[in-house]
Amino acid sequence: MWITGILKRPKISGAQLAAILPLAMVHTMGNLFTNMSLGKVAVSFTHTIKAMEPFFSVLLSTLFLGEMPTPFVVLSLLPIVGGVALASLTEASFNWAGFWSAMASNVTFQSRNVLSKKLMVKKEESLDNINLFSIITVMSFFLLAPVTLLTEGVKVTPTVLQSAGLNLKQIYTRSLLAAFCFHAYQQVSYMILARVSPVTHSVGNCVKRVVVIVTSVLFFRTPVSPINSLGTGIALAGVFLYSQLKRLKPKPKAA
Repeated sequence: MWITGILKRPKISGAQLAAILPLAMVHTMGNLFTNMSLGKVAVSFTHTIKAMEPFFSVLLSTLFLGEMPTPFVVLSLLPIVGGVALASLTEASFNWAGFWSAMASNVTFQSRNVLSKKLMVKKEESLDNINLFSIITVMSFFLLAPVTLLTEGVKVTPTVLQSAGLNLKQIYTRSLLAAFCFHAYQQVSYMILARVSPVTHSVGNCVKRVVVIVTSVLFFRTPVSPINSLGTGIALAGVFLYSQLKRLKPKPKAA
């Protein structure tokens, strides 16, 4: 988009790049932890754990943005935490590596959202939300590429994939489609983040997670016990309650 002129290329100073680098680092770690969790446990369970995003969003927004939650908002976090705990105790695919990876992705992604919001408040006109995300993505590529080469090496070359009996056309087509959808989702996410608070943004993510959990259970035919379903339902109900309380929160009076 920069090359074609669809998106105006921003003028970035060294100081701005230094400020964006921590965002790129937590963005990279967040994606890495999410994929680690998806590789260890069921898709539905990973996203049930990630329903705890509001908890970390409140914590980090309080620490870094000075946004103090009301007592009712804090209380609404209890069913979210309790529901995730109940779902974890009865999850057939549960293991600690998958659980802690999903938890770590919550911390890193919410850190990214809060820090991004802080940067957007002070940004120059040329550095809009799409350009900010684009720079973060480019930085993340350079951060993760050496790690990929060191850990995967030649395992992703066509020769190795073919020798493993895999369909190259299918892998490349699905990878390209997944990459396009994921990038589009992240870019839209940043466009929304520029217009709302990090907490509201995380609530929207949790609504998205309801769709992901239900569709993944149906698509992968994941075995779900009644107690597991109850835990997931409680957590998602807590998210709804939380979003309603945030919406009704009175705005601070002007001085």
